[in-house]
Amino acid sequence: MHTDSTKLTDTAKLLKECDAGTKMAISSINEILEKVENPKLNEILTLSRNAHEQLESEIHSLLNYHEEDQKEPDPIAKGMSFIKTNFKMGMNESDTTVAELITDGCNMGIKSLNKYLNQYKMADEISKKVTEKLICLEEDLRKDLRIYL
Repeated sequence: MHTDSTKLTDTAKLLKECDAGTKMAISSINEILEKVENPKLNEILTLSRNAHEQLESEIHSLLNYHEEDQKEPDPIAKGMSFIKTNFKMGMNESDTTVAELITDGCNMGIKSLNKYLNQYKMADEISKKVTEKLICLEEDLRKDLRIYL
């Protein structure tokens, strides 16, 4: 039998993973945005970053409501992303490389978020909807980047 505390715990954990995910996405886009040459690609990335920031604000409100702390992205994952980005951009600074890196990030985000949705089954509907919204943001960005690959 699942208790209310399981529901609250799953809700908090799911929201925290979404928080870390939005922060990672925003950070990755900001890190690479100045290297983008194509104005349309720049616009796609900027709009996606803004949508992630808007969702991050919603997640923070929900975390505050549940009296939970925010979650930073895993420092090792963030560091590895930074190294991979700088290495790949150093080898070939192009919009294709930018699209590849961000697409890889979207794929990892989508995979992780789906895993968390399955792992935290008892989370409330609001946090599940937020997670699905974040997955859609990642899927949309990945789709928009296909023409630059």
